Amino acid sequence: MDERQLRILRELGDLGSVSAVAEALHVTPSAISQQLRLLQRSLPVPLTERAGRRVVLTDAGQALAAAAIEVESALARARHTVTDFAKQPDGDVSVAAFHSAASAFFPVLLRRLAGQGRPRLTLGDEDVAQDRFPALTRDYDLVLAHRLDHGPPWPRTVASTTLLHEPLDIALPAGHPLASKPLLTPQDVADQPWITVHDGFPLMATIEAIASVANRRLDIVHRINEFAVVAEAVAAGGGLALMPRWTARAHPDVVLRPLSGVHARRHIDVLHRPERTARNAVRTVLAELHRAAAEIRGRDA
Repeated sequence: MDERQLRILRELGDLGSVSAVAEALHVTPSAISQQLRLLQRSLPVPLTERAGRRVVLTDAGQALAAAAIEVESALARARHTVTDFAKQPDGDVSVAAFHSAASAFFPVLLRRLAGQGRPRLTLGDEDVAQDRFPALTRDYDLVLAHRLDHGPPWPRTVASTTLLHEPLDIALPAGHPLASKPLLTPQDVADQPWITVHDGFPLMATIEAIASVANRRLDIVHRINEFAVVAEAVAAGGGLALMPRWTARAHPDVVLRPLSGVHARRHIDVLHRPERTARNAVRTVLAELHRAAAEIRGRDA
């Protein structure tokens, strides 16, 4: 049985005929009769009987119709509860982000959403391979993920919007001979030792593109995902690295130089299950993420 069938049974008890119920619900009498037959199949006792030319409720039908009033009342209360929950401006909102995005966006969210009547944030860092980001939307309302411009799109099971198209630069020690060049090519950097992310993470595709354009295999000596650690390793002479221009924290002994000849840019996207944005609190946090992204882009203007 379903809610609509129970309502039809209740209306039949109140109105006394199938035609009257059909008129009240703006459907045909045959549609009402079909729903009554479907309801009857799920129960072991007759719910209706003939009284002359009319169909009326049996005692069992009247008992179920009375119970239907309680069901409709409970469902109405549930709908109001859900509606109120969806409208709450200060509901709980969980946000996950990979490390550099977390470093750039989390402090902004915490400052802007502090105080009464604002969403209550639950933040988590999730540094995962690109293909694992969509699965995080099961556990978080919003997930900040990254992919390269030419990388595969996110699956249709999640909604996504882009916060930033962030350039990827070559990071090198401030005293490195290449630091004097305003623009670097793959040939410039291909014979240097390299610090890269682990396999499966988006930046590896750009590393491979550098090697392809330079027509040589790069000497990868360190595998480090956390850009703060990467910067320290670069500053200490451990090698060159790709680093995001806007979201990685600046290091006084590291300089960034743009790279030509290779499309070096990543998307920072926010992923979520479509139903999550039915909640006002989630929409508020999503809007703040876009505001923060606009400020981050503006720093490079």
